[in-house]
Amino acid sequence: MTLRKLLPVPSLLLALASGCQHSAAASPPAEGPPATPAPFASPPVLPGTPDVATLVARVRPSVVNITTVHEVKMAHHEFGVPDLEDIFPFFRQGPQGPMRRHGGDEGGDQVMKQQALGSGFIVDAQGHVVTNAHVVDDADVVKVKLADDREFQAKVVGKDDRLDVAVLQLQGAPRDLPVASLGSSDALRVGEYVVAIGNPFGLGNTVTMGIVSAKGRTIGAGPYDDFIQTDASINPGNSGGPLFDLRGQVVGIDTAINPQGKGIGFAIPIDAAKDVLPQLIASGHVSRGRLGVVIQGMDQDLAKAFGMDRPRGALVEQVEPGGPAEKAGIVAGDVIVSLDGREVPRSEELPRMVARHSPNVRVRVGIVRAGQHKEVDVTLAALKDEGQTRVGSDETPGPSGEKSSALGIGVGDDDGRVVVQRVAPEGPSDGKLLPGDVIEQVNQQPVTGAADLAAKVHAASADRPVLLRVKRGDQSRYVAIERRK
Repeated sequence: MTLRKLLPVPSLLLALASGCQHSAAASPPAEGPPATPAPFASPPVLPGTPDVATLVARVRPSVVNITTVHEVKMAHHEFGVPDLEDIFPFFRQGPQGPMRRHGGDEGGDQVMKQQALGSGFIVDAQGHVVTNAHVVDDADVVKVKLADDREFQAKVVGKDDRLDVAVLQLQGAPRDLPVASLGSSDALRVGEYVVAIGNPFGLGNTVTMGIVSAKGRTIGAGPYDDFIQTDASINPGNSGGPLFDLRGQVVGIDTAINPQGKGIGFAIPIDAAKDVLPQLIASGHVSRGRLGVVIQGMDQDLAKAFGMDRPRGALVEQVEPGGPAEKAGIVAGDVIVSLDGREVPRSEELPRMVARHSPNVRVRVGIVRAGQHKEVDVTLAALKDEGQTRVGSDETPGPSGEKSSALGIGVGDDDGRVVVQRVAPEGPSDGKLLPGDVIEQVNQQPVTGAADLAAKVHAASADRPVLLRVKRGDQSRYVAIERRK
């Protein structure tokens, strides 16, 4: 599934067609009794029907339209067809939107001003506005327009690119600003009605309604993927706008859409944003704790191989040398199942749970090791900005070609390493191992060669999958494989 953040859209100019004129004179109204008002011209809200109109009237003043201006330097004649520059010297269509020439010498670089649009909402009387970080990325000027058409310049006071949240502050704004109420996304239920208000395609104060389609969606947007999915219509320009529940409280921040799908949009849970807003307002950045592990998800085969009753927790692939987890005694192959007494239901939850803690805070980590549960205390370090890169395998098979028929693979010895040479189509390892993978462990025991691998696989318990630790490129991970009978 291809997903796309709601990138700010170029400002939209709408031309209204003039009304049609008729040559024939209008007929006089027919005589008769006065017309009776149509029934339900202003219908009452029926029992059980949400009063969306009243809700919107109450919350819409807190929603704002955001316009950003980016200055882009472009070489002379970079617009493509030179003749068009002579015809339209003052208006250009840049890569993302309309652009106007600004300065520059004859034949030299031109500075173009590019406008883009987004949405946001006011969160306090000091004029702080919440939006998406990608709405204001690299913006030279930020303007905010309120629902009553008042406009203010704004400055970016803080950004959290990991969560895609930014905080602006209105310049010269009065203290009587309408403020949005922040609700609870944790309490939000799938199937609840929600209302989105924003600035899609420059159509400010647009209101759409739908339901919460799902929660906890992972869409590949970063380490803190945990999105609310909704079918309330959101489009480019809605980025940063609020998603309200029927109590009139903000429960999400509209952020991304699935461009191939109709009615599939995603919002950041407001509880995640509330965790970082005080830091963004106070210091402009977010400090998060770091455990110092690389993790992978658990599936049914892995859970069975580790002697667990069901898939849960986060499997530790690697431990950072000298990091917090290593100092506390956590090792590769441990399964982290709880943090400060709260269960880790899925591996995706662990980074978010750790990130809610500040550096130098001590947390209690529950792990499963060799089928036994234990707890260790870990003092978190500060999360670094640099990300990890997973490198594809560049290993080459060794000269030997022994088979491990129970796993459906062919392996070879290469300078003390056991290298996968072949994977049998539709065999037990198909889709789990690749040629070039290096098998480091079997059931958490080191492997010294192809013969040792075969012996350990043969000796393994028949009622559990075989647990392999496999290195692919620079990354090691665990794989559970059901043996061929």
